[in-house]
Amino acid sequence: MITRTAIAETQSPKFAGHETFSLRYGWPKKAVDAAAADPLVFTRDEAVITLGVGKNMVRSIRHWGLMTGILEETPDQPNNRGRHIRPSSLGALLFEAQGLDPYLEEPGTLWLLHWNLASHLDGPTTWYWAFNHFPEAEFTKERLIASLQDISEQADWTRVAENSLKRDVDCFIRTYVPSRATKTLVLEDSLDSPLAELELIQEIEGGRVYAFNRGEHSSLPLAVFAYALLDYWQTVAAHREALSFEELAFQPGSPGRVFKLSENAVSDYLEAIERFTDRVIGYDVTAGLRQVYRRGKLEPLDLLQRLTAPRRKGPR
Repeated sequence: MITRTAIAETQSPKFAGHETFSLRYGWPKKAVDAAAADPLVFTRDEAVITLGVGKNMVRSIRHWGLMTGILEETPDQPNNRGRHIRPSSLGALLFEAQGLDPYLEEPGTLWLLHWNLASHLDGPTTWYWAFNHFPEAEFTKERLIASLQDISEQADWTRVAENSLKRDVDCFIRTYVPSRATKTLVLEDSLDSPLAELELIQEIEGGRVYAFNRGEHSSLPLAVFAYALLDYWQTVAAHREALSFEELAFQPGSPGRVFKLSENAVSDYLEAIERFTDRVIGYDVTAGLRQVYRRGKLEPLDLLQRLTAPRRKGPR
């Protein structure tokens, strides 16, 4: 069992905010455009008209915008308390009118959104836990809920109701697993989350069991892997000039862990990263010791300028 210290660093658990709605295709651009035009849009009664959705979906769009890192609370607003929201640098780069991928057409953008959801302790708890600490390769909803109940008790999180965990796990599954078409399924509920395209979680045994898909993900661009590597580096070891292969492949919050990459896949990306970064980031294998090191500074956002490069097999 994972000890309390594995996740207790998070200031408070986040098991709500999505209003049971998984992320939808049109929401990232809608969120960025609305917040750019009016930083208080999500507090206004007319937000349902501005965004063209119901009240619960207004709150859900705000939640997903913040959790995926494309929106942020405006830092210089006193006593803001989440009211004043603006597009982040990443949100503007991707989804503004002249952005890299305003209509969410590139797989790399989906991988970026997933990275921000699942790689940080202060993100949605189920997402972080499932991709970084949950020890089971195959699982049921009940097993994932039980594990979240265990860490809630270990971390002494009060006021976490079982129903809240059930709703969160349901939303988590719908984020990554395509829905099944049935005659009774409401049209709005049949709209799959774009992150289902990543095929990170598969449905097996008639839908009662799910499995993480760990291996080589050919749709993951080298630009996004490099962005994630620098983000992870800044988060866990900003003062260090080198990281071990094992840290990048296996540690919680690392690219290898969050992207569910095989050891060979991580190695392939690292072997390609020196040329991609013009030798600022290097990868060295000496006497069985594998290390990534940096010779200078790089801005993670700058690496995304090649996000829409032509697709080809393998790291790019």
